Amino acid sequence: MAGDGKKLQPIIVKRIKKAGHAAHGGAWKIAYADFVTAMMAFFLLMWLLGSTAKGELEGIASYFQNPVKVSLLGGDGTGNSNSIITGGGRDLSAAFGQRDSGDTERTTKELGAQMARAEAARKDQERIDALERKITEVIDTNPKLGEYRSQIRMVKTPDGLHILIVDDQNRPMFDTGSALVKPYMQEILRTLGQALGDVENRIALAGHTDATPYGSGERGYSNWELSADRANASRRELVAGGLPDDKLRRVEGLAASVPLLPEKPQDPSNRRISIVIMTREYEDRMFPPALPAAPVPGLADTPAAANPPPAEAVPAQVPPPARVPALQISANLTKPTEEASR
Repeated sequence: MAGDGKKLQPIIVKRIKKAGHAAHGGAWKIAYADFVTAMMAFFLLMWLLGSTAKGELEGIASYFQNPVKVSLLGGDGTGNSNSIITGGGRDLSAAFGQRDSGDTERTTKELGAQMARAEAARKDQERIDALERKITEVIDTNPKLGEYRSQIRMVKTPDGLHILIVDDQNRPMFDTGSALVKPYMQEILRTLGQALGDVENRIALAGHTDATPYGSGERGYSNWELSADRANASRRELVAGGLPDDKLRRVEGLAASVPLLPEKPQDPSNRRISIVIMTREYEDRMFPPALPAAPVPGLADTPAAANPPPAEAVPAQVPPPARVPALQISANLTKPTEEASR
């Protein structure tokens, strides 16, 4: 064969490598990924702030304001409460922000004190109501006191029970211009003293006059002294009737400073003796515990300061007592036709 004599030529496959484009750098991808991550974190933060309660935000702010408070003062959080942030801060899991560990105890004590005050006020009101019924019954069952019903008045106020014994134009309680008690007034006071003998509340007693000047005016013996003397005379009659002297918390003369009828300052009804059976709350408000005397700087270095004499307690300033509402004078009372005698 003709072709048998020819040598087979090797087949050469020539591969041509095509030159590609220059390789792009990857720095822009990293920058873009950082930007997207930052934007996602920003919008996530905005969403968290918008859905977080005010108390939780305050807890976070408290942590960043003083993160080492716990390490200095001890406790699990800045308010000594369990915190999800290690090292301090407020309890962000609480529904209303930081819960101090002492809040529960303080709340319990406050509720207990409020309940105790409410119970004491309720018992006071029950005692005052019972006392009012008792005095009313005494007046109703005593024929002599029944004659003076128009001069014995009782008014209940938040401060307690006010028993007013008012003067009358035709039946004065005291001799003119003096503190000498009339016989019928003695009987009224002693009967009231007997009725008030077993009351638990403390009592305040005050004497009042009308606005007619006494004697030579206010420079000498005046309505102030006269009202105080009449209050003390009434106190003696109450004690003689059975009222323990230690039940009396205050005896004072108020002259014409608290008229029963402000529009008629010279009316005989303004001359009266007021007996106040005080509630415990009113007594505590008017007569708070005495404050201890403050130490005087520099006395500690002196020898006499080693054993100083006991200092008198200085009473705290108290607000003026609540004014008793003016009572309506019965229409059947005789109106004064001339200047009332004292």
